[in-house]
Amino acid sequence: MSELTLNNGVTIPQLGLGVFQVPPEDTQRIVEDAFEAGYRHIDTAAGYRNEAGVGAAIAATGIPREEIFVTTKLRNGEQGKAQEAFQNSRKALGLDYVDLYLIHWPVPSQGLYVQAWKELERLYENKQIRAIGVSNFLAEHLDTLLESSETVPAVNQIELHPSYQQAGLAAKCRSHGIEVEAYSPLGQGGDLNGNAVTAIANGHGATTAQVVLAWHLASGNIVIPKTVNPDRMRENFAAASLTLTDSELAALTALESGARIGSDPAVASFTQM
Repeated sequence: MSELTLNNGVTIPQLGLGVFQVPPEDTQRIVEDAFEAGYRHIDTAAGYRNEAGVGAAIAATGIPREEIFVTTKLRNGEQGKAQEAFQNSRKALGLDYVDLYLIHWPVPSQGLYVQAWKELERLYENKQIRAIGVSNFLAEHLDTLLESSETVPAVNQIELHPSYQQAGLAAKCRSHGIEVEAYSPLGQGGDLNGNAVTAIANGHGATTAQVVLAWHLASGNIVIPKTVNPDRMRENFAAASLTLTDSELAALTALESGARIGSDPAVASFTQM
């Protein structure tokens, strides 16, 4: 699996497995299936309530810890106590350190994300986190953070798929050395049914999911598709070996429709507690 180098020199596998909405009681088994399929990058969050299952899978595997990249995230309702929240996540995972820790949403109505970021900077300086970043941050949130702190986020994890590409935001991130990580990379399945995707898949003898994931990888995105099916895990992982032509990539890029699936970060204010 190809890796990208973050702005602090830490490397991250470009394709990982997301465990959003994976039931806690199923998480260990599913993450172990992912490790068996070759994945070394797992993306969880305190708000998913399944960090302990991720940690149990890591403990059960024989894979050296340094070969596994673990991302978790700060709950919105804990931005005022990020240090404590991080330690709770680290203990749930059973890890000495976390590879990437993200502020999950800006929640601008709280006015706390800059304060939370300064706490993440301290954890990073103390080497409890290898890299720090954000999720769902729009341009204005990034501007506020960059003006108020010394550390440039390593990653901005955002909703991104062919029908909702946030091209301006992605370009802004990259101009500051912030890697773009795509969640809901398949549009929660909605981007797999179009004629262009199907035609490209048929031409390569590939699945439509592999085609969309190959587009992400070619675009330079970090991507974390979620599936609980071991066969689909292996199929998705194989997308790394699929090379699309320039015209095929352009056809997928042309699917932009501006239709967001998830919440709008400008107004989202749920606590995740």
